[in-house]
Amino acid sequence: MHPRHRCRPRATRFFTGAAFIQLVTSGPVTVAVGYAPGTMVRAQWLAAATQFVGTLLFNVSTGAALAAHSIAEQKHLVWTPNAEGSVAFLISGFFVLIAYSHTDRAWAPRKRDWWSGQINMLGCIAFGVSAVGAYITTNGVTVDAVLANLGTFIGAICFFVASAIVLPEADDT
Repeated sequence: MHPRHRCRPRATRFFTGAAFIQLVTSGPVTVAVGYAPGTMVRAQWLAAATQFVGTLLFNVSTGAALAAHSIAEQKHLVWTPNAEGSVAFLISGFFVLIAYSHTDRAWAPRKRDWWSGQINMLGCIAFGVSAVGAYITTNGVTVDAVLANLGTFIGAICFFVASAIVLPEADDT
């Protein structure tokens, strides 16, 4: 096994661990509402849950990349969970923006939470672009390896910055 491949599963475990912590700390799944059916699933919880599912799909993709030996296996076991994980991230980013708009104004560039949500969504889009670049053609070639790697890098940086922006708020409470 190439030394570079040994690090990727560890990195995805940290990513998944962070998403699990976010899910556990996101609060209750539902909230009471004054109309039928009386409860509603919280957008914050939906965002955390879909992001966690996305990280699990990335784990499948990363693990399968180590074992896939044919083009069909690469498409089915590597690219498909990667693309599905990217879609889950886009959905989670959408839920983040919905959750924020329910608690504050949709346009609030002076607030850290607002910036965190916007940067998080940019990261989700970057991961989606990465999945497009990582598509495997019928002859087994990645459509655009540079785009795939750059999208992953930018997405990871955006997720880190989006999290770091709101960390000081923990000290304020």
